[in-house]
Amino acid sequence: MPHPASGGPGAAVGEPRQVPRHVACVMDGNGRWAQQRSLPRTLGHRAAETTVIDVIEAARAAGVGWLSLFAFSTENWRRPDTEIAFLMHLVRQVVRKHAPLLHARGIRCRFLGMTDPRIPPELGRDIADLRTLTARNRGMTLTVAFDHGGRRDIVEAARSLMRSGVPAEDVTEEVFAAHLPMPDTPDVDLVIRTSGEQRISNFMLWQVAYAEWLFPPVLWPDFRAPDFLQCLHAYRQRERRFGAVPTNKNGATSP
Repeated sequence: MPHPASGGPGAAVGEPRQVPRHVACVMDGNGRWAQQRSLPRTLGHRAAETTVIDVIEAARAAGVGWLSLFAFSTENWRRPDTEIAFLMHLVRQVVRKHAPLLHARGIRCRFLGMTDPRIPPELGRDIADLRTLTARNRGMTLTVAFDHGGRRDIVEAARSLMRSGVPAEDVTEEVFAAHLPMPDTPDVDLVIRTSGEQRISNFMLWQVAYAEWLFPPVLWPDFRAPDFLQCLHAYRQRERRFGAVPTNKNGATSP
């Protein structure tokens, strides 16, 4: 659902915004980082932990209100069982280790997805505990997309509309967005996908409709706060048009 304050389609064309309200990161390159060092892929995932905390701290300090991290997709279940088991264990370790820090920083933590029955119950409990611990925090909102798929979210929203009996002629973008998971989430202003790959990968498809995209070549385990701040600087140089034609200061259409 568009939020004018986020610089979405409801905002004035070309309106400057110093800091994007909602930044989303596709954390890509862990496996290649490990392979370049002749290490198991799992060690690339472990090395990513430092980057995650660094980016969270940088985003909070910069005044980003919403940060979303793509950790595990619905398609990632196709990976080898050993890698999936390692990821589940690693996420549990990271959640338990950093919960006190996140809470102390006033960060509200949420998880988008988490519906597959293959997710270990103990991981589900730890995530539920983190959500409860930070639910009243009013600082930055951190959303971890885990077992997430943008298409699945859209399908579930359609099913919810049908169950609610909403007449077809009453379905607007706003009504539809209200049936998505976490409907209070503002549209994404900036997506950062590390490693240089240029794909959406089924990530928050509804919310990224008008996002600016950046594809830094650095692999995620090597991505640090200065890289993140450089992306924010690049975002500030963009002119966001949302399909309209920009106007100059006198209200005339720019050439």
